[in-house]
Amino acid sequence: MKIAIAQMNCLVGDVAGNAAKIIANAIEAEAQGATLMVTPELSLCGYPPEDLLLRADFLDACEVALEKLSTAITNITVIVGHPHRVGEECFNAASVLQDGKIIATYHKHALPNYSVFDEKRYFTAGGEPLVFEHFGVRLGVLICADVWEPNPASLAKAAGAEVLIALNASPFHMEKQSTRLEILRERVNETELAIIYTNMVGGQDELVFDGGSFVLNSDGELMQQLPAFEAALEIVEFNDLQPMATSITPQLAIEASVYNALKLGLQDYVCKNRFPGVVLGLSGGIDSALTMAIAVDALGAENVQAVMMPSEFTANISVDDAAEMANLLGVKYSQIPIAELYEGFRSSLTVEFKGLPFDTTEENLQARIRGMLLMAISNKFGSIVVTTGNKSEMAVGYCTLYGDMAGGFALLKDVPKTLVYRLCDYRNSLSRAIPQRIITRPPSAELRANQLDQDSLPAYEVLDGIIEAYVEDNLSAKDIIAMGYSSTDVNRVIALIDRNEYKRRQSPVGVRITHRGFGKDRRHPITVKLDYDIHLN
Repeated sequence: MKIAIAQMNCLVGDVAGNAAKIIANAIEAEAQGATLMVTPELSLCGYPPEDLLLRADFLDACEVALEKLSTAITNITVIVGHPHRVGEECFNAASVLQDGKIIATYHKHALPNYSVFDEKRYFTAGGEPLVFEHFGVRLGVLICADVWEPNPASLAKAAGAEVLIALNASPFHMEKQSTRLEILRERVNETELAIIYTNMVGGQDELVFDGGSFVLNSDGELMQQLPAFEAALEIVEFNDLQPMATSITPQLAIEASVYNALKLGLQDYVCKNRFPGVVLGLSGGIDSALTMAIAVDALGAENVQAVMMPSEFTANISVDDAAEMANLLGVKYSQIPIAELYEGFRSSLTVEFKGLPFDTTEENLQARIRGMLLMAISNKFGSIVVTTGNKSEMAVGYCTLYGDMAGGFALLKDVPKTLVYRLCDYRNSLSRAIPQRIITRPPSAELRANQLDQDSLPAYEVLDGIIEAYVEDNLSAKDIIAMGYSSTDVNRVIALIDRNEYKRRQSPVGVRITHRGFGKDRRHPITVKLDYDIHLN
């Protein structure tokens, strides 16, 4: 028995396009000798479809497409993920298409309602197992979160399953693949059944699906693993209910996996939304340098425009380094000095600001002028502005609304500053892309004379540790201080994080690479006063 794993890059809402991909993969799988092909979770409509699932016309289109698929695919059995409407209920489903018809449909049991998932908003949970026979082998079907708890797999085994097949749309975060393997081995140990894990690939707004589909034998041994971050179709052959060992693509190191996630996330966001390219502000600093390197790798130099916008506070080496990197990568590059524009704004505000000293207002004016210029270029030529701020800055509000936050996609939104440095080193290990001085210089916003980031913030190693503990791990100030951080730093950073939620709500979408980014999986109130001390008279 040969089973094809179709690791597909699906586009949400593109029912016709996704159906065409399923057919194309089925034809190729059949040509390679497969008798069964497995697609990812909700492969027909893309994941997550979100409120499209509340539209009757969308569900109608999915039903029609599934019927057409069933008649179009006749020489190979295919398991397709799709939404399934039954009366007033909607299910996250997988249907088995065989001999020109739909022979069985499974409804997902475990509906995740945590992190980036909110499936209970849309779906009703199923409760019955699905086991069907294929070439004498009884195959049990599961969908994604079903394998993260014991019961659905156990039900499939009790119903006679001899091999388990799981359709998945499991998004990336750092070290996610190791976690998947650990969880799936638990299911294998409980059921003593081999399992095929088929995962989606591709970027969808802030989520990136990293593929890495794999097969475990009944001893939990890895017998096959598909590449990460690329569409693929591979065959696994079974003999006596056990998968035969084939190609195992090694897991990527953290830096490589994050870099590829960012690259794929940007590529799919730009291409799926049909932008002709990207434009970004290239400051000569490390964040914009990494952003441009990823953009070039994702889209090609011909689709990237970099703009240097020096002010009176911009160091000459910043101008030189930006020009060197632009030349190194071959992007379209221009310089637009902002000194004259800046003085024009200051002049217009002379009366309003009479007698008041230079402060962050004037600093933010420069950032907003740059934001306006980039948005004007975007408006004129259609390219989307990619912002360059990182997670450390976004966390504490070290960014300017309608300034450096102005844009359509925040590529590094979930990348801590310390990781930015590691990613730059990783990129340069492939080929020289980022001048070394950009990496080694102390970071500065260059919005006032002799400015350094560390004048306003704790050391990034300290800052990132506190952010991870508070934002990602939900630890209290007391717990974080107990980890060895000073109470001054902890209380200050937490206050900045909470105070700047209003900024982050207005930031563009960006790629999620940690287990809790600023986006769908962190919902913090803007209007809030955290006071836990109750004083009663």
